Amino acid sequence: MRDNMITTLKTVILMALLTGLLYGACLLFNIHPLLAIIIALIPNFIAYFFSDKIVLMSYGAKIVDEKEAPALHRIVEKVARKAGIPKPKVAIINTMTPNAFATGRDPKHAVVAVTTGIMDLLDPKELEGVIAHEISHIKNRDILLSSIVAVLAGAIVYLAHIAQWGLFFGFSRDEDESNPLELIGSILFIILAPIAATLIQFAISRQMEFRADEGGARYSHPLYLANALIKLEKGVSMYPLEGGNPATEHLFIVNPFREESILRLFSTHPPTEERVKRLLEMARNPKYLR
Repeated sequence: MRDNMITTLKTVILMALLTGLLYGACLLFNIHPLLAIIIALIPNFIAYFFSDKIVLMSYGAKIVDEKEAPALHRIVEKVARKAGIPKPKVAIINTMTPNAFATGRDPKHAVVAVTTGIMDLLDPKELEGVIAHEISHIKNRDILLSSIVAVLAGAIVYLAHIAQWGLFFGFSRDEDESNPLELIGSILFIILAPIAATLIQFAISRQMEFRADEGGARYSHPLYLANALIKLEKGVSMYPLEGGNPATEHLFIVNPFREESILRLFSTHPPTEERVKRLLEMARNPKYLR
């Protein structure tokens, strides 16, 4: 519970930083914050309402009924009942890459998708731990939170593009009319603001993963998920996802793409060893044990 409160607090602080960054940028360019938000809202509004169909279609996921995957449906139903949400739809992606994700704008429109690779790799208890993690995302409405974060970050990036073009065409003005401090501020914003927004967005994504792990421990068992994460880390390194969209990386329970020398600050997922460590600590807490 304490770790979950700390994670939530960190998320709130990061959201405040992102909002502050947007507001500061708007003040710098004398732009009303609502204008920047509206510009960024349109594509993310579409993504929010149609993300499930878009993502499932892009990975060739097939919605399956209970007759096609009875064991998987039983696990999803069991965990959803424990989490107190409607049973999500179940989809299977035909790929050797072992992974899973949840999508949908709310618990009533949710889908849990798993790959054939993860079903071959994990035993039923470990798969239950993974499903519990994904259902925790649904319970926490993380798709909504991700959409809000994307809107704020997107607004900052759009402002940077506007400033870049404004700076470019502004060179034709009389030098006496230009303010050196404003020019320096504009250049720094164009360079640093999108990077800062992206770092904050990724940091929020990592906090959501920690919170979903904690929920997965409550709706299943900490050791189930810990063992699954260890296997998944090795499995993805052997069979990384090919042809996928890096923009969907944050949806998966582990990064489905092969990480080479990527900086942790630019990762949408916390280090697996840190996640496992936290889960092992939860396993020593009686409230997580059945």
